[in-house]
Amino acid sequence: MEQNYLSALLLGLFGSLHCIGMCGSISSVLTFSLPQKNRDRTPVLIGYLGFYNLGRLLSYTLAGTLAGAFGSQLLYSISPHNGHKILLLLSTLMIIAVGLYLAGWFPKLAYIERIGVPFWRRVEPLGRKLLPVKSPFQALLYGMIWGWLPCGLVYSALLIALTQGQALHGGVFLFVFGLGTLPSLLGSGFFAGKLLSIAQNPKIRAYAGLFLIILALTGLGLNWEVHEHQH
Repeated sequence: MEQNYLSALLLGLFGSLHCIGMCGSISSVLTFSLPQKNRDRTPVLIGYLGFYNLGRLLSYTLAGTLAGAFGSQLLYSISPHNGHKILLLLSTLMIIAVGLYLAGWFPKLAYIERIGVPFWRRVEPLGRKLLPVKSPFQALLYGMIWGWLPCGLVYSALLIALTQGQALHGGVFLFVFGLGTLPSLLGSGFFAGKLLSIAQNPKIRAYAGLFLIILALTGLGLNWEVHEHQH
């Protein structure tokens, strides 16, 4: 399980660099929606960005919890005796797919974000009603709505959360994933150019993808041995 959470952290860290163009622009919009007096005071600005991202992480955690609960019920009902093995294999395959996506070798994975477009059309107007943001509570609420923005990377993480075996594990997986995205999204307003140059470097993307794939395969081997030993 620890390997899965490490994968979640790295997925968020590397993946947020991969899509910094879209998420960074959203973060910039949120920043410029603040009153000038708040934008000019760095501690206050960082506080607002913190509340935005806290709301986003809360939405991720809720979505991961629901995915983990649904996935455990579905897969264990299909195969109660081999459910753990099925979950382990599916989790590994999804992390490998994300690794290939980050490396630029499987771009079609991003198409899964189309699944959430109808839902986003319903909740996005609620976010617009919160602009301009005038309080930390409004920032928190906007962040919770922002967390449902259709994103191939987030949906990939949700598919992995489906295979975590429990609601709690699914929620923790998405929470750790969200933590991994914080450096890029909090820093995008201060050194976006540098982050974009890193994200667009094919070698860095390839190394990040390969590292995730190796981590997934290593975790599969270790967890499989533990499972066999227990049974």
